Amino acid sequence: MKIEARDSRIDWLRELEPRVAELVAHHIDKGREWFPHQYIPWGAGRDYDGPLNGVAWSKEQSTVSGPVRSALMVNLLTEDNLPGYHLTIASQTSRDGAWGAWLQRWTAEEDRHAISMRAYLHATRAVDPIALERARMQQVGIPAVPWMKGVLGTIAYATVQEWGTRISHRNTGALSDDPVCEQLLTRIALDENLHMVFYRELMRAALAIDPDPVLCALDDTVREFRMPGAEISSFARMTAEMAIAGVYDLRIHHDDVLIPMLRSLEIFELGGLGPVGEQARERIAGQLTQIDERARRFTERRAQARAARAQRADGTEQPYLTRTGEA
Repeated sequence: MKIEARDSRIDWLRELEPRVAELVAHHIDKGREWFPHQYIPWGAGRDYDGPLNGVAWSKEQSTVSGPVRSALMVNLLTEDNLPGYHLTIASQTSRDGAWGAWLQRWTAEEDRHAISMRAYLHATRAVDPIALERARMQQVGIPAVPWMKGVLGTIAYATVQEWGTRISHRNTGALSDDPVCEQLLTRIALDENLHMVFYRELMRAALAIDPDPVLCALDDTVREFRMPGAEISSFARMTAEMAIAGVYDLRIHHDDVLIPMLRSLEIFELGGLGPVGEQARERIAGQLTQIDERARRFTERRAQARAARAQRADGTEQPYLTRTGEA
């Protein structure tokens, strides 16, 4: 059964708006005011080439590794596509009332993330500014945003996405070997955590109203989920680098995003489901098993590749491998 068949019985915007108002107030109360300029090492900056006759960027100037450089670009370009996300969420929810208040607040905070990340990257010369600007123009110029379907689909997708974004920022900072970068991305991750809490608690409220269509939306999200940014130039290469480095991979997605979210919402303990909800829950369980297996295979291959690189680095002779892969 399609989600909209059940949605037609409930005006989700109206039913959830009182809870949205409460969560907006909670979000503002729990949030801490901060200012991007206080997190940027301005003293490290210098002019680039161009009208100011500065120094052109080169890879040797960047103090972060290639995978961290890719993660910083992907994370920033994702934030840069804010106009598309704003329009999509507004079209699926509302620009008025409590929904509109949340949308505006969320937009302002996400824009602050982009402002601060770009300032850091420019000041530290962590990435090629020309490549970054060309990618921004391409990304914002393509009106492509993640798949969201209706109010429930938007809430379900945003819950998973904000959870994953928080972890991606946090891991990027931890792997950067730059205390300034880590401090900035930790600050951004705190905002993303509050965004996740807003959507997760809205999902909890929707489950209390009618769990069947919520589970259908969640099933669609788990099955179809893609982090935003797929239209970024070289996205596949950069996300592969991020996965290999441990910024964000299937194991993280399964263990640190999906499992904690489903456990927090008590999805597998819910009672009172109809046949549609039960079937959706079964499909979610099946998807978890498949993702877990794919994650296992990936981490095994990554461990083997790391071991092979370590052997090459220390000069250890590797055993001869037959065509069957046996030593």
